[in-house]
Amino acid sequence: MACQGLPLHVATLLTGLLECLGFAGVLFGWASLVFVFKKERYFQELCDQNVGQLSNATALADCKAQDEKFSLIFTLASFMENFVTMPTGYIFDRFKTTVTRLIAIFLYTSASLTIAFTSANTAVLLFLAMPMLTVGGILFLMTNLQIGNLFGKHRSTIITLYNGAFDSSSAVFLVIKLLYQQDISLKTSFLFISVCSVWHVGRTLFLMPRGHIPYPVPANYRYGLCSGNDSGEEKKKPVEAKKMEQQSKELLSLKEETPAWQPEVHSFWKYAFSRRFAWHLVWLSVIQLWHYLFIGTLNSLLTTLTRGNRKRVSTYTNAFAITQFFGVLCAPWNGLLMDRLKQKYQKEARMTGSSVSVVALCSAVPSLVLTSLLCLGFALCASVPFLPLQYVTFILQVIGRSFLYGGNAAFLTLAFPAEHFGKLFGLAMALSAVVSLLQFPIFTLIKGPLKDDPLYVNVTLMLVTLLTLVHPFLVYRECQAQRGRPSAAL
Repeated sequence: MACQGLPLHVATLLTGLLECLGFAGVLFGWASLVFVFKKERYFQELCDQNVGQLSNATALADCKAQDEKFSLIFTLASFMENFVTMPTGYIFDRFKTTVTRLIAIFLYTSASLTIAFTSANTAVLLFLAMPMLTVGGILFLMTNLQIGNLFGKHRSTIITLYNGAFDSSSAVFLVIKLLYQQDISLKTSFLFISVCSVWHVGRTLFLMPRGHIPYPVPANYRYGLCSGNDSGEEKKKPVEAKKMEQQSKELLSLKEETPAWQPEVHSFWKYAFSRRFAWHLVWLSVIQLWHYLFIGTLNSLLTTLTRGNRKRVSTYTNAFAITQFFGVLCAPWNGLLMDRLKQKYQKEARMTGSSVSVVALCSAVPSLVLTSLLCLGFALCASVPFLPLQYVTFILQVIGRSFLYGGNAAFLTLAFPAEHFGKLFGLAMALSAVVSLLQFPIFTLIKGPLKDDPLYVNVTLMLVTLLTLVHPFLVYRECQAQRGRPSAAL
């Protein structure tokens, strides 16, 4: 059929990129939406009555109860976004793409409609709507990551590109904030987002597979517009699996890219309890906690640094949201780095007879180190109470976060078998979500006993961040120990 091959693959790639860019990770633009909610007087009744009689600037600075509510909503939403990836990863592995995406569309549409019809009197509904919105978004990302399989040797680049688009979608809330300042109501903006669900459904039916996109992709693989009947392909899966396994061995001899695992596959739990996965979880959890804490408390931080100047808070909030948009441009560099190194190491493996799975894993080490260092730099700048320096903080934060999630997904594809990716990805995000719950007690500690002085908290967290460097060190040692072996079990 005419729709087969590269044109269909490119259409799937571009529409998936647009989907992640416009919908998947909007939560991370929370600071922009909080600004609008405050203008709409959400949770304003929690502020002290005496504060309400003072100037707007002082009221903005002193209303800790209102800030805590918004911080709690963000904490709950970010927790749910990651925690539910374990059961949804199982759903994705078990029931495949179409079912997973229909669940995502239902959650996303329900959430956007709920937000559209909330008001200051029903602000408590945000505790339900925001988690639903973020869970729907992470499901969009999860189903789109497999598109990287369609592009062979550029697989890591595509995966990190999608994660970058996920980060950049935080700019959507900036657009809503700017539209609000031009008298476009919050209700109108979220109703428009709800209507976009028609587009999600169309893409699910015509540009995505009903099952999974295999890796490597068979020569006659069809999906979406070209598939005709996916169920017939699913029935042939056991036979196709054997053919694909044989194909991958042939591709290795022809010096083409092979999967990052060979050839023995163990049970899911063996990988889940491995040292490699445990340290990766530490690496992900600590760095993610820094980013969530910063995003969730940014409005409060800027309010403190500007002494409640609403105009300056708005200016810095806009600057933060604009830098977030460039995450889609930052993330692919991480994937390009990993792909280039992987190709280099694979050439060495063919010359030395080393395991391809081991040398592919080695390509992740520079990415892991660089992400940890970016987090340390961002955390250091965020800890200095100097307002203009926050521009540098914003830049380092968006680069670090785009490297974090792209590197996380790419590492899991390189370090573990493809058939366990959904479950391991979900488990990693779920357990890291439990750690991310610490952001609310930390915020309460800073606002309460520490009296808005986060110095001791920041120093402690930076020392903990140094632990993330242990992960790439151990991966490097493992690679060095196993180099030269003809095969290596993961």
